[in-house]
Amino acid sequence: MNTELKAGQKIVFIGDSVTDAGRTGGGGEYGDGYVSRVRELLMARHPERHLRVVNRGVGGDTVRHLAQRWERDALAEQPDWLSVKIGVNDVWRMFSDQPAEAVPADEYAATLRELLGRAADAGSRLVLVTPFLIEPDRADSMRVMVERYAAIVAQLAGEFGAPLVNLQPAFDAACEVTSPQMWAHDRVHPTPVGHTLIALEWLRTVGISL
Repeated sequence: MNTELKAGQKIVFIGDSVTDAGRTGGGGEYGDGYVSRVRELLMARHPERHLRVVNRGVGGDTVRHLAQRWERDALAEQPDWLSVKIGVNDVWRMFSDQPAEAVPADEYAATLRELLGRAADAGSRLVLVTPFLIEPDRADSMRVMVERYAAIVAQLAGEFGAPLVNLQPAFDAACEVTSPQMWAHDRVHPTPVGHTLIALEWLRTVGISL
């Protein structure tokens, strides 16, 4: 499948705080994370394509929040490409003092499938980005659960024929030769170099060579 981005296309990124990356806190319309880096690299590498990037990440979101704003922040934007990264908050709430806000795996899968179906029916091509946890201990209970949700995203990518940006293996490989703190200080929110890794994985997955 040729997933290369075409001239003049609009790419909308939607998700949680990793996508938001300060956007909603006054950090500019693109935030200061992987979305901003993807945009800059696309502009630098392919200025002739005049690609448009929109960031619709909101910190703290679960798939339930995404459903509430899907019409406004995803469908109404009429993106040629819609990149979706959601899931770590759905899991994290299970391990916090807000378990009622956690989203069970079956609800997560069903809700995300419905949202993606609506976007695909509207003509958007999808890019799915897996949740991840920068935790070298593969037996860690939260990491095990995050991987379960990442597997759901991988399954949905297959169902929709969408490119899959599978981040857990990328961060695992990086952590084999560096400290995990190089990539995230709290296991969830990437450092600047962590965001750069995500951006490079995203671009590679959609067929952009740098």
